[in-house]
Formats: sequence, structure tokens, C-alpha cells
Amino acid sequence: MTIAIRFLGAARHVTGSKHLLEIGQRRVLLDCGMVQGPRRIAEEQNRNLPFDGTKLDAVVLSHAHIDHSGSLPKLVKDGYDGPIYCTEATADMLRMMLLDSAHIQAQDARHLQKRGVDYEPVYDAEDVEKTLRLLRGKPYYERFEVLDGVQVEFLDAGHILGAAIVVLDVDDGTKQRRVVFTGDHGRKDLPILRDPDRIPECDALITESTYGNRLHDPRPDMMAELGRIVEEEARDGGRIVIPAFSVGRTQSVVLFLGQLIKERHLLPMPIWVDSPMSTQATKIMARHPDLFDEETRALLKDGHSPFFFDGVRYVADVEESKSLNGQRYGVVISASGMCESGRILHHLKNTVGRHEDCVLMVGWQAEGTLGRKLRDGADTVRIYGEEYRVRCKVRSMGGFSAHADYSELMAASRHLVDRCKQVFVVHGEDEPAETHAQRLVDAGFGEVHVPHKRDRIELR
Repeated sequence: MTIAIRFLGAARHVTGSKHLLEIGQRRVLLDCGMVQGPRRIAEEQNRNLPFDGTKLDAVVLSHAHIDHSGSLPKLVKDGYDGPIYCTEATADMLRMMLLDSAHIQAQDARHLQKRGVDYEPVYDAEDVEKTLRLLRGKPYYERFEVLDGVQVEFLDAGHILGAAIVVLDVDDGTKQRRVVFTGDHGRKDLPILRDPDRIPECDALITESTYGNRLHDPRPDMMAELGRIVEEEARDGGRIVIPAFSVGRTQSVVLFLGQLIKERHLLPMPIWVDSPMSTQATKIMARHPDLFDEETRALLKDGHSPFFFDGVRYVADVEESKSLNGQRYGVVISASGMCESGRILHHLKNTVGRHEDCVLMVGWQAEGTLGRKLRDGADTVRIYGEEYRVRCKVRSMGGFSAHADYSELMAASRHLVDRCKQVFVVHGEDEPAETHAQRLVDAGFGEVHVPHKRDRIELR
């Protein structure tokens, strides 16, 4: 019986993760993420999934980020009614993430329809509710069967709350193969969460490569740099707007700002977290202290909340969010992290034209996104269909990334070289993916692929 993997998303790209494991006539989908980027490109791909959902037997999800989970309701809308396996913490996150995605699509539809554009959301809240009923939350380190002869175990990926390294043991009756999917591989020594687990020996590895050609700043320098940037911008008399993913990045920024103020490296200043999803995510994270690292648990034991402290305010409603446009001092943290939707767009409208203000990028910006255009120094940007001249400072910090850099990726996989027959490098644009693949070859891995979308490769 043939075992193969069909790469249907996040192949030479960093969003839309979808990898189809084929065992004979059976199908297990690894991730079902939305494509993020320019609307005309993303819309077509998110509306037309590259497979027939009714022919899938199971879905296994690495984590809750929308580029890995966001097309699940579309899959269900198209007829899939089987199980969706994920960690327990990911299941907790998904209600918030998917309902927020449906809400943003509904908002976009209303906004575009007012401008005479005929637009219908890819899915709605009812599709999300149907999806949530299919979730099967599993604890870390517990093997379970998704199909006859296919067992799965979730290891901690250390990326966001609930993120998993997916270990699949496949027995087709004649041979056994272990396939490991890193999902988004996290980093050691980042705030809040535990370090990623060691990748177990395997026959085939599907590895991300988001930062396959880059190194991050070390953590001590990262916190110091954040303090230096915030202090400089506050001294200039402007405010700092930080686009940040609601899950993971927002909480890390808040924790660092709290520590800098607590240790008197920064003067107290107002910090607004203006994202309903960020507020919900923070509350969900606070319910899972068992997944925190020792440092964060020590803060809690010492009576200091890393997320809720004097000076930080979680914005409750739209009216309060609008009132922030008149605030000219402090830090505003808002979603989405790539500046493609959500409340961050309204803040950017009122920020990009002001010389004294600063937009601070703390995460990956995919090609074609508004965040990428700002980071790359665009003179003008389009927000809600209108052109705005960019006069503010745009600064960037790569160290906050929850993705492993190339050194960390190599350290996480080098011990697999003796057994692992095939490596598939995904979730990276062409240059980082190709660069990481060459490093794997140089390390001794015999067969390394950087698949294109729709490539199908049989396991040896």
C-alpha cells in the first residue's frame, strides 16, 4: 500500500498550511489554514479548497493560528463531518479564533457592500459552531488512534499555547512509518511557555522554515531593545502602535513591558491592548498555568501577574477603541499582526501620517500584506481603499518571533539524520525554504524536498 504526502498549502509560502497524508485510499489532513495576503489572491484560494472534504477521513491540527486552522469552517461547510483532533488547549483557543475570523469577514462584507462591492464571507458563525462540535481535544503525550493503523501523539511545540509537534505512526499492514510534522516549531527561552520538546526519531519529517535563512536576537537583548525603542519614542512625544498577533505575541509584549516597568527600566505609561480576541486569549492562557515555563510560574507564585498589572488596560468596546485616536502618548497593541484586518487598521489610519508616532513591527509580515509594505518602507499605503502617506517611523524587532530561526531548526533536527529518510521543507518563502533545505543536505540528510503546491511525494 502506498503512503504519500500531498502538499496543498504553505508550500513555498508561509500561510495556508495544508498537508494531506494518503495511506492507500484513506486521507488524513494535517492542518487546514487560511491563506493570508492580498485579498484577490487569498479570496480565491480560501473559497476553493484544493481537495474534496467529503473524502477526508480525519483532520489533525497542529495549533490554533488562523494560517493553520482558519479554513476548518469552510471545510465543514463543504461537507466534512469527521473528527478534528488537536490538543486540549488548542480546542480552548479555537472557539475564539474561528468566531473572530467569521466576525472579521462579516465586518469586511458590510464595509465592502457599503462601497458597492458584492462580497459574501467565506463562512459564518453557524459554520464555526458546526466545526467546534467536531473537535476532539487530546492531552499532550497520550497516543490515540485517528484511523485503523494510524496513531498520533502530540508533543509540545513551544510556539503558542497548545501548539503541537504531531507524531504519526502509520501501519499499512506491510510496513510501518513514523511521520513527524513540526507545525510551527517554537523556540527555547522565550517568555511564558515551556520550551519545545525534542523531535523524536522518524522516517519522514515535515518541517517549517519561516526563518530558514535568518537568526533572531537573543532574548536578553530583545527585552532591552523593546525598552530602548519605547523609551526613545516616548521621549519624542509620540505614541507607539504595535500590530501583534492576539495569541502569543501580544502576551509576550505585555509581559516584557510589565517587567521593564516593574524593574524601573521604563517609566510607567499607559498600555492599551485593543483587541477583543487578545483579551480573550490572555484569559484563556491564564487558565493553563501548567503549560507555562518556570519563570512565568515563579512570577505568579510571587504574586505578579504577567498579563494584568497597573497601567495595562484591555479595551472593552468599539467606543473605547475609537477614543484611543485622541491618545498621543503610550503604547497601543492591536491585531491583526500583519495589519490585514481588525482594529489595527483604524489605529494605522491615525498614525502613519504623524511624524512623531511609531509603528513597531514585532512579527513576521507575509509578502503582499500591509504590514510587509510598511516594514519594507513604502511611501504610501492603502487602508480601507484610501491612500495614506507614511510619515511615521516604522521600526522592526525580529526577536519576538515564536518561530525557530535556522540555527534553532537545525539544532532541533540534526539528531534525526541517521534514521530520517526524507525531509519536506514547508511554511517558508522560496529563499528561506531553499536555504534551510541546503543546510539539511549539508548536515547529512539524504533526501530533502522543497515541495511546490500540489506536489505529491511517496514515502520510502
